[in-house]
Amino acid sequence: MLLAINANNTNVKFALYDGDKAVGDWRIKTEAARTADQYVVWLNQLLAMKGLTLKAIDAAIIATVVPQSLFHLNLLCENHLGTKPMVVGDPAVKLGIEVKMDIPMSTVGADRLANAVGGHLTYKGPLVVVDFGTATTFDVVDQGGNYIGGAIAPGIVLSVEILHSATAMLPRIVVERPSRVIGKSTTEAMQSGIFWGYVGLVEGMVQRISEEFGAPLDVVATGGLAPLFHGNTPVITHLDPDITMRGLVEIYRRNRS
Repeated sequence: MLLAINANNTNVKFALYDGDKAVGDWRIKTEAARTADQYVVWLNQLLAMKGLTLKAIDAAIIATVVPQSLFHLNLLCENHLGTKPMVVGDPAVKLGIEVKMDIPMSTVGADRLANAVGGHLTYKGPLVVVDFGTATTFDVVDQGGNYIGGAIAPGIVLSVEILHSATAMLPRIVVERPSRVIGKSTTEAMQSGIFWGYVGLVEGMVQRISEEFGAPLDVVATGGLAPLFHGNTPVITHLDPDITMRGLVEIYRRNRS
């Protein structure tokens, strides 16, 4: 079984695959100093709840945008699982696609590269993956599945926290679709600005990306808040919460030999 690990700035997601079938997935809050021993105790308990053990895991792949976490995740795999993990961004790990950037591939977010691989595997044609995470990212994949770049904007939760912490009277709010655009209270006004503001961001960015790309693009939404926006704008054509982990499984497969 393959353990796929995606460590982002908010959560570390673990997903266990038996071939192409996911048999379990779990999340834990990202803490850069969390040790391998702490990870293994937590993971062992969750595996046991599904009737699985650590011994079932015989391979691992890691994508992380938190460099400080990589050391401990490597130790988890090597010391407790008995396997040397593949790490996305390592020059020895091939993606099977071209990364057409002006910077080294190792400096591109590993989750964004996994999104490109997972997205092309499912949707084939050119596409934009909009990932509603700590940052809201737009990743553009061409007809051949190659990663050609994208855009990064502040994430929704981050924006809400900054509004609350940097002002004297604005409260912390729950992000949800408001019943109207013109808010009749401070909370309603904030919810409208955040929700419809990000809808406008997505629609505007996708339009400009499509114009610059020169062809229509499928738009795939992923990330924790993606379900909130899917269905509230015609721009988003697919909701795919598993695109990153599917990409990691495919990258592992391409390097397995």
